[in-house]
Amino acid sequence: MPAGVLLAAAPEARRRLWGPLAAGLATAVVLSYCLATRPVTAEIRGHTIGYGVNVPWMTLVLTGYLFATLGSLLLGGDRRLRTLGLVLAVGAPACSALWRLEFASTWCAFAAVASLLVLGWVRRPPATPAVT
Repeated sequence: MPAGVLLAAAPEARRRLWGPLAAGLATAVVLSYCLATRPVTAEIRGHTIGYGVNVPWMTLVLTGYLFATLGSLLLGGDRRLRTLGLVLAVGAPACSALWRLEFASTWCAFAAVASLLVLGWVRRPPATPAVT
């Protein structure tokens, strides 16, 4: 996410996106290492299946993940990307709460709705140059 936002951002917004990119890379390294070296567990939780990997410092890793994904959108400078970041920032805890109540695939459903914002951003008309 942060790399995509960095590539799409206006030049004046790119400087503030290096923090989310660094957090995303660090988070990816930790999660990849844990996935490659630790057992993955699965357990039935009501109507869902919970998968897990023993990740040390999970709160720090989750914070890095959220800063990388949501932070890049919120800092990207584009109004539509900022709106997507706000929607996702509200949706993440809502989906977490629903998942804990054993509603399956809440994040997938929410991501489908949020993707409409991305579609609107991608299909926006090209910017017309300002006449001076």
